Amino acid sequence: MQTILIIEDRLEIRENAAEILQLSSYHVLQAGNGKEGVELARKSKPDLILCDVLMPELDGYGVLHLLQRDPETAAIPFVFLTGKAEKNDLQKAMGLGADGYLIKPFDDISLLELVEIRLRKSAFLKQKFENRVEGIEPFLKTLDRVHEIKEFVTDEKKIIHIRKKHLIFTEGDYPTAAYFLSKGKVKAFKTNAEGREYITAIYKEGDFFGYTEIIENCHYTESTSALEAVEMYAIQRQDFYALLYSNNEVSHKFIRILAGDILEREERLLQLAYNSVRKRVADALLFMAERVHASVDCPDEEISTKQMHISREDLANLAGASKETVIRTLSDFKQERLIDITAKGEICFLQPDKLKTLRN
Repeated sequence: MQTILIIEDRLEIRENAAEILQLSSYHVLQAGNGKEGVELARKSKPDLILCDVLMPELDGYGVLHLLQRDPETAAIPFVFLTGKAEKNDLQKAMGLGADGYLIKPFDDISLLELVEIRLRKSAFLKQKFENRVEGIEPFLKTLDRVHEIKEFVTDEKKIIHIRKKHLIFTEGDYPTAAYFLSKGKVKAFKTNAEGREYITAIYKEGDFFGYTEIIENCHYTESTSALEAVEMYAIQRQDFYALLYSNNEVSHKFIRILAGDILEREERLLQLAYNSVRKRVADALLFMAERVHASVDCPDEEISTKQMHISREDLANLAGASKETVIRTLSDFKQERLIDITAKGEICFLQPDKLKTLRN
């Protein structure tokens, strides 16, 4: 049974709404002011919040602000109940991140329709939007029905095949689409005036990429190419905007992905600035292992049973060192029995725990 929290200081409105929802088989929680509502939302984690705007203790805008600051409640669909139909008030409500509004007085049909739509959207977004390859097909196919984007899934939205080493987009290009990687590996890189590459990111199956510049409305700040044969979906620019702004949960998801990307890149820049070449090469190997084996939590014994192929040039560009230096360092690691290298040049991790704790 889905739970709905009603935050409303007027008892008759609150109880009337609660009765309508209970008759429709919803579990209803009630709060008489904003402060009580925030506490109840944090404790119960409802599926939907209906909140009055003008209340004692804490108004509706304050309630929304506090809940959005808390990761545990930020994604809960939030709908304002307001007796003010003035345009400015409604714009303020939506601008603060509300998922909708319902003008009082409202009838039972209006209330139930709004609740059903918001809960259906929320349930869909929780379904498979977790950066998993198996989730992208239903995600794309269901998107137009749930978000009312009628033309999102079209015949043009077919999977794209990119051959190994081929460019996907180039630094300076204007972005026309965001991409979801369903198979293969993609590298993002920047090139200096001498043509030297530095790899800034490696994308694996289940990753979105190329969307940051769409959000910022600027040209691509780096290039991308396929490390191996790639299959991916292209989400056209206008469709990506519709996806991003249609629901708070989608926005929060991309904010979390973007924040994670930024933290990872900052960490790698610090490593590049302060770590020795040996430490940088070791970190680059482990970084690639996480991408190849598609799990940052891959246990040491599992990593050590698998082989990884990466060109020495790409490894050098990832570690911020020359190709010759990387080859010498790999040879040292092999002599120290940290790794092994097959006849085909594939790298086997013999002691990944020691690579992780290698002294700088």
